[in-house]
Amino acid sequence: MTRRTSGKAWPSILIAAGIAFTGCSTSRPQTPRVPASRTVGSESRAAVADLAARIRRADYEGKRPELARLFAAMAPYTDGPFAARARYWRGFALWRRALNGFNDKADPSEIAADLKTAIQEFELALSSDPQFTDARIGDASCRVNLAFLATGSERMSGYKKHQELLAQAQQEAPNNPRLAWVRGATEFYTPAQFGGSQSKAIETYRAGLEAAKRERVSDDLDPSWGEPELLMNLAFANLNRTDPDVAAADRDAREALALVPYWHYVRDILIPLIETAKGKSSVQR
Repeated sequence: MTRRTSGKAWPSILIAAGIAFTGCSTSRPQTPRVPASRTVGSESRAAVADLAARIRRADYEGKRPELARLFAAMAPYTDGPFAARARYWRGFALWRRALNGFNDKADPSEIAADLKTAIQEFELALSSDPQFTDARIGDASCRVNLAFLATGSERMSGYKKHQELLAQAQQEAPNNPRLAWVRGATEFYTPAQFGGSQSKAIETYRAGLEAAKRERVSDDLDPSWGEPELLMNLAFANLNRTDPDVAAADRDAREALALVPYWHYVRDILIPLIETAKGKSSVQR
């Protein structure tokens, strides 16, 4: 649901052009030839960054078929120097396809299939880069959503793995705003006797929001989303808490929409729910 357009990878054409130019007889100074491997690498990096940006936009726009298409389009980059990031963004695409599926009331079996494949992608990202905390965070979120769809021992084992992954991510990157986004959602629905509460979740979201505002991500292949998502979760939490704060929910939702004006969920689902709640509040007065 993280704001941040179209790159083309033509390595064979560029390599062929280099060979052709070096074979020409000319009295003019020759332009130094860029090694083919470097050309291919830069083209691949640009392609992965472009696809990642398009995946983030498709998530915000709620375009589930587009997320599936972009998942497939990232496949050629899952080997080589950018494998971990390509795997992450493939996992992200299906993770968000599943979350949008909950909003769209999609078939639960389809949502579960997306979550399972996303988990595989996040695990493959971690196998390439064991310190890639954001892949662990995505994995954790998929596990808890998959557990929600499961029953019995499968549900309990999913919750347990979710907690293990969050604990590891907390040790690695306690100030990661995307960790706060996932952890706060768990805390919101967890009773106080088990370590959660609605107020604790809101505190987690607020701390994460401040961390997101401070965060500086220099590599466009790395995840940098978080600020609009945390504002959205704050809006949802304030609207759905036991003692709703509709004014705060409205403020947070509109701040999120100002950051991402094309966000389908916030614009078309969350804000109308807040408007309904505001109407009820005025009637009760």
